[in-house]
Amino acid sequence: MVTPKNKKGKTMKKTIISLVAATGFGLLSQGVMAAGTLNIYNWGDYTSPEMIKEFEDKYDIKVNVDDFDSMETMLAKVSQGASGYDVVVPGEATIKIMIDKGLLEKVQPNKMSNFKNIDPKWVDVYWDEGRDYSIPYQWGTTSFTVDTDVYKGDINTLALMFDAPKELKGRINMLNDMNDVINAGLRYLGHERCNSNRTQMKELFDLLVKAKPDWRTMDYSIIEKLTSKDVDLSQGWNGASKRARKDRPTLSYAYPKEGFAGWMDNIAVLKGAPNLENAKLFMNYMMTPQAAAMASNFANYANGIKGADKFMSSDLNTSREIVIPAGSPAPEFVPPCDQAVTDLYTMVWTNLKK
Repeated sequence: MVTPKNKKGKTMKKTIISLVAATGFGLLSQGVMAAGTLNIYNWGDYTSPEMIKEFEDKYDIKVNVDDFDSMETMLAKVSQGASGYDVVVPGEATIKIMIDKGLLEKVQPNKMSNFKNIDPKWVDVYWDEGRDYSIPYQWGTTSFTVDTDVYKGDINTLALMFDAPKELKGRINMLNDMNDVINAGLRYLGHERCNSNRTQMKELFDLLVKAKPDWRTMDYSIIEKLTSKDVDLSQGWNGASKRARKDRPTLSYAYPKEGFAGWMDNIAVLKGAPNLENAKLFMNYMMTPQAAAMASNFANYANGIKGADKFMSSDLNTSREIVIPAGSPAPEFVPPCDQAVTDLYTMVWTNLKK
């Protein structure tokens, strides 16, 4: 990793949100008094201060928010145990890994009072069938953003990253992320993800090596890269693209005809969470439309909670980055690859980065 990653926004910064709570005790939905502390481990620049303050004021709970810079960093830290965190926000593939490794508490949000607010399409998901461990936080897509004043052709093709036109050569930022880069290359070639075909993976490696001289950087800080005009195209996430467009209106988010990734970040409770009841309270709170909307309004992503749209900024419900245009492919949610494929990906990635 070159620069710490904010999965959906700016360069990661160590952030502690520790707001003074209102006096008096709020009531849990189950009728139990709430107080104390809650420690959250989330992506940088991805937690709404407004939402945290409301939760603190409502329940007299002091919330500490610490940032991680990648799924790998988070997983490595919590896997050691005794991290001190209660709530964590993993992506869908990482949730599956953490459940399989016994790293999460089976808190059964599907039995909480606000579970009825989850959009049914996000209940029976491959990473947590029926939602015994997690709830939706925010979801989006991974594609790329390009300045349409610099490149005036069709932007909806992965060719712009892997066979760059002259206008974009040396002006491209790729994510410093093995799966995002490799899977995008496989889509461009028309090959399946989690690919163990060594001939096809050699074809992929050759494609990446040929394209690499046209890439200026491989970095997670895509908003800064785009708004500073350091690059004219960056691979990245739809919400981050929307935030960058506020400062650079000529940017446009692409929906490649070859396909693009979908992802969902989820709220879960770590095994042995020191503040377990407060963590469960927070999970139930985040299933309210108002709380989900505050999270979306801050980070500019969709969420999985019914009714949240009524409280969301109007542009979130209409913007191209959030609303996938008709005729575009459906986003692809890629499950974790098996170890043999992961080893093959790692070999390709390690040699590409040399």
